[in-house]
Amino acid sequence: MMHKKRLIIGLTGATGAIYGVRMLQVLREQEDWETHLVISAAGVVNLKYEMGMKRAELIELADFSHGINDIAASISSGGFKTEGMIIAPCSMKTLAAVAHGFGDNLISRAADVVLKERRRLVLMPRETPLNLIHIRNMAAVAEAGGIIFPPMPAFYSKSDSLLAMVNETVGRALDMFGVNVEGLYKPWEGI
Repeated sequence: MMHKKRLIIGLTGATGAIYGVRMLQVLREQEDWETHLVISAAGVVNLKYEMGMKRAELIELADFSHGINDIAASISSGGFKTEGMIIAPCSMKTLAAVAHGFGDNLISRAADVVLKERRRLVLMPRETPLNLIHIRNMAAVAEAGGIIFPPMPAFYSKSDSLLAMVNETVGRALDMFGVNVEGLYKPWEGI
């Protein structure tokens, strides 16, 4: 019996719901990966506004879905083995909660668990411009072992569409966990 690798995907109220959605779509095609989804109330609003998707449609893309306030969910414990977590997009509110260990909902609690268990945590913050509080919170997460991965397009790839730019960012983020991302983007090989 094959044991699947588990990855937690959190979506928050920052702009960029497409990143979390695309990650779930890619992981859905991976036979050896299992996804655990948590979406905040503001994330649901953005999902509908930016992508015209309902929460139920997003849940269909995940293997498991957990309520934002379900602090007794499997992913709230370090005993539940995962490869880690990606929060895409990550609001400044969630960034602050993670940076300060404020596990007030399942997204920030799961992120806290990932950090304490020394697993990989990738945050894709979406805000501009940044103020000093944002920057200090990013530094605190990085110092705790998290990875700050702003979804910034790489123009050297000469992407000709929004989807190609999203695929590149999603591919690079998922590659950090060892997910097969062949076809999502072409890694830089130099000039």
